[in-house]
Amino acid sequence: MLLPDRNTVDRLLRHYRTQERTVLASPCDPSARRRFEDTVYTLCVLMGERTAHEAVHAAERYVTGFRPTAPRPTTPRPTAPRSTAPRYPWHSG
Repeated sequence: MLLPDRNTVDRLLRHYRTQERTVLASPCDPSARRRFEDTVYTLCVLMGERTAHEAVHAAERYVTGFRPTAPRPTTPRPTAPRSTAPRYPWHSG
């Protein structure tokens, strides 16, 4: 599988964050929204993801070099055996 250039993804991710702030500051500006959507589309294509959310997370993991590890198997914690003796209210212990 071909992987995109890490520096290109990093630059595009920073560009995405800048445009995201611009669109949030002026949501009615159609040119800002169009530039933002173009960047989102490019990020999706580069990262091979279908949504902006998935593409951004994939890009962040790719740029930082984060490699998810397999989950460690969990073993149940040992518990003390329960006493079968009846408990009485006047019995402390």
